[in-house]
Amino acid sequence: MPYVHIRITDEGVTTEQKAELVARSTQMLVDVLGKNPNTTVVVIEEVPLENWGIGGELVSARRKRAGAALPGRPEHVEPPENNP
Repeated sequence: MPYVHIRITDEGVTTEQKAELVARSTQMLVDVLGKNPNTTVVVIEEVPLENWGIGGELVSARRKRAGAALPGRPEHVEPPENNP
């Protein structure tokens, strides 16, 4: 019985989008591994931005600092620079 756990930030993902994540994740396991879709479990966990960190800081703080918006997203975060 395959188990897929998807964690995403809690930013207004619709029920339709979640249904698509479940359907595509299930189909991927069928296509790639030949798994039975009737026994495949998919869990979607939405995490508040205040509980998600990248590079040592909260995503909410990074986004506030970045301040640049993208279409379809409340805000955009640039990836951290690679500093040798």
